[in-house]
Amino acid sequence: MTDQKDKLIEAGRWLLAQGTEFRLGVVALDALPTPDRIEIAFAGRSNVGKSSLINAITGTKGLARTSNTPGRTQELNFFILAPQRATGAAWLVDLPGYGYARESKSKIAAWNALLNDYLRGRPNLRRVFVLVDSRHGLKKNDLAMMDDLDIAAVSYQIVLTKIDKLKKGALDKVLSETQSSLAKRPAAHPEIIAASSDKGDGLADVRAQIASLVDLVELGYKA
Repeated sequence: MTDQKDKLIEAGRWLLAQGTEFRLGVVALDALPTPDRIEIAFAGRSNVGKSSLINAITGTKGLARTSNTPGRTQELNFFILAPQRATGAAWLVDLPGYGYARESKSKIAAWNALLNDYLRGRPNLRRVFVLVDSRHGLKKNDLAMMDDLDIAAVSYQIVLTKIDKLKKGALDKVLSETQSSLAKRPAAHPEIIAASSDKGDGLADVRAQIASLVDLVELGYKA
């Protein structure tokens, strides 16, 4: 591990230790908070583990609701990072899962429309972590999301989730296949994070990437 990566991991540990609080759930664009600080969003297919990852990186059990029922997150849920600061460090945004959900087609269409409008029109959105179940790899819906982010020129980074559930030796294959899919995508971050919310793998890397997007000096961090 390089000195620079060590420093960024420590910065990420410090930043996420400043606390995170749920502030609001949004079901319409006109209810979005003022874009006065950076936003970092988490997207992925229904039941991919977005809420579990948010709970794990923040160290706050139950911060984001988790469920075995696909489609549980039905709003854009906004969490303020470092809430004790006057302006907060950033918004962490848990987006509705795309793909299968136990809801009507009209409701799913409304969620997808809100999601697409948000991703295309939010000027302070710095990074979208696109979560992909490592057991299944990139699916059609994931590729469609990546297409939209490429068109909108929104930076995104793949996080392979649930790697603890992979068969032995399978991780290298899914990493290679995913890397190949990113090769010609203009908005894709080149580094793929392999993570397990249950075992803790990759969580420090996600925190480090968040820290790289935030003005730590303004928050009082001393490297």
